[in-house]
Amino acid sequence: MSTPDAGLALHPFRALRPTVDASRLGQLLCPPYDVIDDAERTALLEADPDNAVALILPSDEGEAEGRDRYQVAAHQLQAARQRGLYATDADPALYVYELTDGRATTRGLIGAVELRDPADNVILPHENTMAGPVADRLALMIATESNLEPIYLVYDGGGAASDAVAQVRPEDAIAQTTTPDGITHRLWALTDPEHLAVIGADLRGRRALIADGHHRYATYRELQELWDTERGPGPWDRGLALLVDSSSYGPQVHAIHRVVVGIGLPALLDRTDGWCATIEVADPEAGLQLAGQTSGFAAVLADAQRTVLLADNHAKLAEASVEAGGVPALAELDVTVLHRTLVGTVWAIPDDVDHVGYAHSVTEALAEAARTGGTAVLLRPTPVAAVAAVAAAGGRMPRKSTLFTPKPASGLVMRLFADEAGPAGH
Repeated sequence: MSTPDAGLALHPFRALRPTVDASRLGQLLCPPYDVIDDAERTALLEADPDNAVALILPSDEGEAEGRDRYQVAAHQLQAARQRGLYATDADPALYVYELTDGRATTRGLIGAVELRDPADNVILPHENTMAGPVADRLALMIATESNLEPIYLVYDGGGAASDAVAQVRPEDAIAQTTTPDGITHRLWALTDPEHLAVIGADLRGRRALIADGHHRYATYRELQELWDTERGPGPWDRGLALLVDSSSYGPQVHAIHRVVVGIGLPALLDRTDGWCATIEVADPEAGLQLAGQTSGFAAVLADAQRTVLLADNHAKLAEASVEAGGVPALAELDVTVLHRTLVGTVWAIPDDVDHVGYAHSVTEALAEAARTGGTAVLLRPTPVAAVAAVAAAGGRMPRKSTLFTPKPASGLVMRLFADEAGPAGH
């Protein structure tokens, strides 16, 4: 592999961007691939067949013609470029990207981040990953030879990079649109070499936390290892990333809930007996509100008929979650106690996606529990400081532990490896 810079390095690149006007641009953007279900994918493509979801979640319709869905995405991307839907910017840039919903604003820098081993303590993951999503994203990156959507990094800011983000002027924006969800997106390009050098120097002594995109970052590193061996150093030694100063534009962290498939609430409560307190509550909202006032581990179990709060009043679950030589802060998190102790020991359920699913909202969790004859497990969000503490100590939270919002839109800025000349874009 190539030798990376000493610290955090976010490099300018020539972005591939839509050439359409503001009204259509909003119809071309979509959320990241891992929060889009089949119904939303269909709705996005019905609104505009060129929506970026066709690239990041390609169809398998081309298999009848001998192309897998990743080749379909590569073909669609090439065809869209040929007909002028996308064009590559003339000059390398770091891009200031802003999202606002009218109440809160997030703004950061999009660039090509130098990939680092977690042991370097520069880019810090905080969640475990699963092999399936990494294999899926790797096949897509190989077929398209590109990064189609950015990962989301946060860091403690202040300094030249933060100043650059704060000082852009509205009239200088190179793209602006509002998506159907009501979020306004704006983009600026920073191209002055001296300005970019100052930003680079500011970031070099810093480190960043992966807020969103653990599987894509793991994919970046797998592709780097594969192609550095086959081809030598190249643009794959970097990956598309949005870097946000959490001290100025800190994201919100939400819980990702669980669904125990095929086991109803009464059966789970029977298995939980003797481990912790169980408190009947009126509904999931009341349960989560009470959980927020509870010290130690707390989680809400719910189905269509009942809602029960689990409270680890005597720390029996938490004590069983401590691993010898492990990160102490990790054992204190609700999601760790759930997976280490409740799922595997107390409930005796295999800890895989077939038995313990994921839901990004209470409504989704309850609906999936009803569909599968199971139970929704509703969690409190993990505080950002706790996530950062676990990552800094080298710990890994269970997969799908945190939901950072707002998420950067896919389709606004893409990165083609062919658009970066020379090894690693130099």
